[in-house]
Amino acid sequence: MAFVRAIARAYQHRGLSADRALQLAQIDPLAVEKDGIGITALQFETLSDAAMQELDDEALGWFSRRLPWGSYGMLARASLTSPNLGVALKRWCRHHGLLTDDLALSLQVQGETATVEIIEHTGLGELREFCLVSMLRNMHGLSSWFVDSSLPLFKVSFPFEAPAHADVYALLFPGDVQFGAPVTRMQFDARYLALPIARDEAALQRMLQRALPLTVRPYRRDRLMVQRVRQLLAADPSAMHSADSLSAKLHLSLRTLHRQLKDEGASLQALKDEVRRERSLTLLHRSNRPIKQIAQLAGFSNDKSFIRAFRTWMGMSPAEYRKSTRPPT
Repeated sequence: MAFVRAIARAYQHRGLSADRALQLAQIDPLAVEKDGIGITALQFETLSDAAMQELDDEALGWFSRRLPWGSYGMLARASLTSPNLGVALKRWCRHHGLLTDDLALSLQVQGETATVEIIEHTGLGELREFCLVSMLRNMHGLSSWFVDSSLPLFKVSFPFEAPAHADVYALLFPGDVQFGAPVTRMQFDARYLALPIARDEAALQRMLQRALPLTVRPYRRDRLMVQRVRQLLAADPSAMHSADSLSAKLHLSLRTLHRQLKDEGASLQALKDEVRRERSLTLLHRSNRPIKQIAQLAGFSNDKSFIRAFRTWMGMSPAEYRKSTRPPT
């Protein structure tokens, strides 16, 4: 309810009433000033959406000037064409500075840790907590959406003392939460920055129709382990690493490796087959290497097992596939 009160304060600062937005969200106006009362994610989404449009301010009163409706959609579009999450976040931080100079966003990388930091340049007053929490939630939710993967957080830090509702923060941020820190920041595994952007303009248009769930509901699916295993396998398909060697390279137990892949809807054998298949198709299409050599380079112990697997994938032998993909001479 503390964040509902913050939205009500934004209305008061503009000399307006929040009653219509509260009614749409089915929140009793008499309950707004009471502590210990919670609302659902859908109620908060409805309230925020109504307030942003009525106030024509997507920042909901945080800053010295309004951010008109569509401001954050513009930032998302400017980051969408980035090659990976790291570039997208850098663009987001830089472009956000064009909207307001009340605070500054930055992305820093040190070793294996990436840090998004918020530096306050002006006092945010009674909306400070709501602003800083929402800024991190926005960036976390959008980052997860950009790469179609949840983004586990090492730590989230805030420069204010733990509020009475501090237990709610565990629902907002998937990581350790610290209060009384020097600045606002969130830290996560820097390897996520290399993940490619998995969305396009059509997906952005759909997302912007209901962008708020990204900030009020956790994004659960994580594909980083699949990405890391695939990269290791593709780096040297001929080795076709055993599960033991892969888990050692990833600094995981064998059991944890299989469990994380299962949680992401994949298996080691399926990823091996995928890498072998892609490697085989590329070699058959772009080289004149003998079938036996291609089998070895793709990670098969012999050409017979390669031909058998290839027939399962493509419904034809490697030689037949090579012939079908090349123009007649």
